[in-house]
Amino acid sequence: MEVTIASSAILITLGVLAGIINTLAGGGSNLTLPALMVMGMPADIANASNRVGIFLQSLTGAIGFKQHNRLETTEILPMMIPTLVGGLMGALTASFSPEWILKPMLLGAMVIMSLIMVLRPTLVVPPEGTVPLKVADSPKSRTGLTIAGFYGGFVQAGVGFILLAAVCGVLRYDLVRGNALKLVCTLAFTMVALIVFIARDQIAWIPALILSVGYITGAHFSVKFAIKAKSDTLKKLLLVMTICGCFSAMSF
Repeated sequence: MEVTIASSAILITLGVLAGIINTLAGGGSNLTLPALMVMGMPADIANASNRVGIFLQSLTGAIGFKQHNRLETTEILPMMIPTLVGGLMGALTASFSPEWILKPMLLGAMVIMSLIMVLRPTLVVPPEGTVPLKVADSPKSRTGLTIAGFYGGFVQAGVGFILLAAVCGVLRYDLVRGNALKLVCTLAFTMVALIVFIARDQIAWIPALILSVGYITGAHFSVKFAIKAKSDTLKKLLLVMTICGCFSAMSF
């Protein structure tokens, strides 16, 4: 992949959009992964390189939510354990899959997850005033987090929807706190995935870091928006982003 001023501008712009989408919902990689491949990057390298921005975006968003007291720190460790296990398995699967089969698997996974979230958006919208559950009291949440970790380690695109289904749908957190915990889980399995991809020398660092600038910017402003937005507004945005993510994945 040749890095030019034009391609850099495109990557930063898409990174900003993806950072916003990933922080408030999920599916931002439906924009960045296809773009990296269209620009000439092999599917395995695109999948690995995209994780650099995801990691930095998740770190930025998690810190932002923590500063606004919207991050439930007591549940971080119980959530991170199953997502780390799943993330390692998913990253190893992606890293060792041959390129000819990886690309259709990546795109197929993006389309399927987007369709599920369009058809069943109520999975991640608990009623206002619902008291959240603890991971220790919900075996279903551990299963969901492990699955989310595997999917996130494997492909990333759309994993935010699975995490929100586990954190908001099963554990019944509101969307703001659910998004904060989602970013922490994403940070965990992305770190594991990056270790695997770095060890396998599958990251194109220059385009990855350029894309990261957009990811970080999008996450920073999205946290500020999420803190101030009404619950109904976040619900509507979640549905819109889900539909957009579906069409983005299917169009490629």
